[in-house]
Amino acid sequence: MNLTPGKLWGLRRMADAKGICKMTAVDQRPPIKAPIAKALGVAEAPWAEVARFKRLLVETLQDGSTALLLDPHYAVPHAIDALSPARGLIVTLEDSVFTDTPGGRLSSDIDDWSVGKIKRMGGDAVKVLAWYRPDAAPEVCRAQHDYVRRIGDECARLDIPFLLELLVYPLAADADTTKDYVEMKAKKADHVLASVAEFARPEYGVDVFKLESPVNADEADGSAAVQAAFDEMGRLAGRPWVMLSAGAGQAAFRRVLEHAFRAGASGFLAGRAIWLDAFAHYPDWAAIEAGLRGGARAYLDEIAALADAHAVPWFTHPCYGAGGARFAPADASFRHTYLEA
Repeated sequence: MNLTPGKLWGLRRMADAKGICKMTAVDQRPPIKAPIAKALGVAEAPWAEVARFKRLLVETLQDGSTALLLDPHYAVPHAIDALSPARGLIVTLEDSVFTDTPGGRLSSDIDDWSVGKIKRMGGDAVKVLAWYRPDAAPEVCRAQHDYVRRIGDECARLDIPFLLELLVYPLAADADTTKDYVEMKAKKADHVLASVAEFARPEYGVDVFKLESPVNADEADGSAAVQAAFDEMGRLAGRPWVMLSAGAGQAAFRRVLEHAFRAGASGFLAGRAIWLDAFAHYPDWAAIEAGLRGGARAYLDEIAALADAHAVPWFTHPCYGAGGARFAPADASFRHTYLEA
């Protein structure tokens, strides 16, 4: 896989100089909006309250992060001026409100938002969450394929990295059906692995995967069987990949990362595992900030140190060949062959 200069630059911006990605997610919407609305006894969380928390996340956690993931609803308009230009900027594209059909979930873009707008505002990468079950209705799977393929094409046209997050979810017939943004209970490793295998195909144009544990986080016990599932996930990804936390607790997510780094992951892009305990103090803003500057930052530093010690630099991934990540043509023909969007 040769890299165009825009993709190479964006990928470098996500990581530190050693190629390790220690990224914090600030783009969550329902997991932040719902607790605020409940605490205030209102149907819809006030925009200012959600935005205030997101700005506080940027202010308190960016120094321990190589990049932050922001959303255009709250985090970009209220916290972009607080984000250090020394940090990478990843911007989310998908709407948090998915369409639930009898055959499965359908993803879509945030209204009035696009890959082009993310590129134009200076984003270093586009992030998309695609809900996926390989055993969903055929028409649902096709729609999800088309959705991801379209975004991959746009990212290629505009020369910006495409970071794809995949999450399996319960179908209507499954036990513990929920629409919450949490790890699916009793998920099957085969579903996670088949999802990765599908979207690793070159037609989707994925540059980096943001992946969930192939087993429930609480089952990441260090065993050889669990490690084999992570190893297979890394093999199927076929390009740099990082771990998401999916609402896992801190101890469980640390164990997940240990498995992932042994399997070749290049870091993490996590949110709730880092900051959820501090957020539990809402609406006590002083306690929230103390928790973010204390326990949340300490945990971020802990898993960042784990990544420094064991994660695989993204630019050394085998997909780039023996010489590592590079773009071509690295010669005087570049300006003649590099196309305008």
